[in-house]
Amino acid sequence: MAAAHTPREAVRSAAEAARRALGGSFAAVSVWERELGRLRVLVNSGELAAGEEEFPEHEFYPVHEFPEITEFLHEQWARGGEPHAWVEVAAWPGEAGQGPDTDAETVGGPRGLRGALRGVSPGRVAALRRRGRGSCVVAPIVLHGRAWGELYVARRAGEPVFGRADADFATVLAAVTAAGIAQTERLEEARRLAFTDPLTGLGNRRAVDIRLDEALEEHRRDGSVVSLVMCDLNGLKQVNDTLGHAVGDRLLERFGSVLSLCGAMLPGALAARLGGDEFCLVEVGPSADEVVRVADELCRRAAELEMGEGVACGVASTGDPIGPVHTARRLFRLADAAQYRAKAARSAKPVVAGREGGPQDPVVRLADSAASDRSARAPERRRFRGRL
Repeated sequence: MAAAHTPREAVRSAAEAARRALGGSFAAVSVWERELGRLRVLVNSGELAAGEEEFPEHEFYPVHEFPEITEFLHEQWARGGEPHAWVEVAAWPGEAGQGPDTDAETVGGPRGLRGALRGVSPGRVAALRRRGRGSCVVAPIVLHGRAWGELYVARRAGEPVFGRADADFATVLAAVTAAGIAQTERLEEARRLAFTDPLTGLGNRRAVDIRLDEALEEHRRDGSVVSLVMCDLNGLKQVNDTLGHAVGDRLLERFGSVLSLCGAMLPGALAARLGGDEFCLVEVGPSADEVVRVADELCRRAAELEMGEGVACGVASTGDPIGPVHTARRLFRLADAAQYRAKAARSAKPVVAGREGGPQDPVVRLADSAASDRSARAPERRRFRGRL
C-alpha cells in the first residue's frame, strides 16, 4: 500500500491497491459503526455505478442486512478460527448472467462450504445485480482484535467470478489494510496530541503558530484579512486559590467551550489555548468588524459564566489601520497590547488595536515601543503591564 498521510488517503490507497491486486472493477472500504448499528462506506474506488461517489457522505447500510459481520465472524472467532474472506455471486452456473463454463467448485470451495460463501447477504447480491457486477469478495478488516469494517472488491457481470484463491488473497490484503489503518490512526493521534491542548481540546500554541504563518502568507498573496483575538480569563487564580485547581480546570474547560462556540460564528476560525489562562482566536477572511462583533459576544458570554470574572479581550486585525503586518510576531504584540489595555481598564468589551488614531493609537504605539525596547529582559507581556 502506498504511503498515506491521512485516514482518507489511507483507505483510498487500500481500496485501489486491493482492486488492482484482485483484478476487480470496483472496490470499497467500509467501517462498522457499532453505536449506530451500521456499515458506513468510507471510499469507493474504480468504476462507480449511478449514485456512487468516491467519498460518500451518506452511504451506509444497517448491519442486520449483513449478518456475516456481526454473527458469522464472531462464531468463527469463538471457535478459535481467524476471520476469512468470502465470495458472493449474482448468479451461479445455469442462472442468468453466468456462463456455462463457470466452476462452482472453485467459487464455493469444498462441498459443504458453498452455502457459506454464496449469498450470505441477499441485500449484497441484489446490489451486485443492480450495479452490473457479477461477483464480489468480502474481507473483514480486523483492528486490535475486533471487527473494524470490511474490504469489498467486485468484478463486472460476465467476468470470471472470484474463487477460493481470491478469498485467501483478499484475507491477506485485509490484514495489510488493517496494519495501514492502525499506523495512520497512530500518526493522527500523535498529530492530535502535538497540536491540541489536552485540557480543553482546543488548539495549542503550536497550532496557532502554524495557522498564523499560513494566514499571513495568504495576506501577502491576495490581501486576505487576518485577525487575532487574544483573551485573558479573569479571576482564574482566585478560583484556584479558594476552590481548588480542579474547579479552576472546570472554569478553563467552560471558557474553552464558550470560545469554541463563538469561534464557530466565523468560518474556519481556530480556537486555541495558549497556556494558563490565555486563549485566542485566529481568523482569515471576514472583515475586522465581523471579528470584533464575535469578540464582543465572547466577552458577554464569558461574563455570564458562574465562575471567574469574565475575560479581557484584545483584537488586532490587518483590516484595521495598524500598519503593515509582515510577521505573526507583530500581530501577537498588537493583540497582546490590546488585551492588556482591556485588562487594565477592566473593560467589559474588546479593545481593538488601531481604532483610536491609526498609527498613533495607544495600543499600536505600546506594541511597537515594546518591540523596540531591546534592552529590557522581561518578556514582552510583562513589559506591557509596566507601561499600562
